[in-house]
Amino acid sequence: MVKQTVASLSADESCVARLARFFPEAVPVRIPVRVTRMAAHGGAVPAENAVIQFGTPQEVLFASGLPLDFEDKIRLENSDGSLDTEAQIVAMQFHRGNTAVAARFLKDVTNWIIKR
Repeated sequence: MVKQTVASLSADESCVARLARFFPEAVPVRIPVRVTRMAAHGGAVPAENAVIQFGTPQEVLFASGLPLDFEDKIRLENSDGSLDTEAQIVAMQFHRGNTAVAARFLKDVTNWIIKR
């Protein structure tokens, strides 16, 4: 069972790395976050734990199993609360059953670790 988890993580990382090629400023990071899809009309809100694998000054890239689509809005939160912001899906890539997502911050994140 551990081998399946490692294989899945490898596939997720590979999928996100493929998407990162379209973001020249992207640098590798490993930031665990809670990703919540923002409900447009207040209904049930799906969420998951994810790891931001690449970042730019304005975007984050991660693998996701959520039912996301282009222009969906999400909330990103880390465990200590130093990252708690909203972003919008700007790119997605599907590869062998994995989904890589790129989301752009909707406002400046003053304490974001990647600066220009």
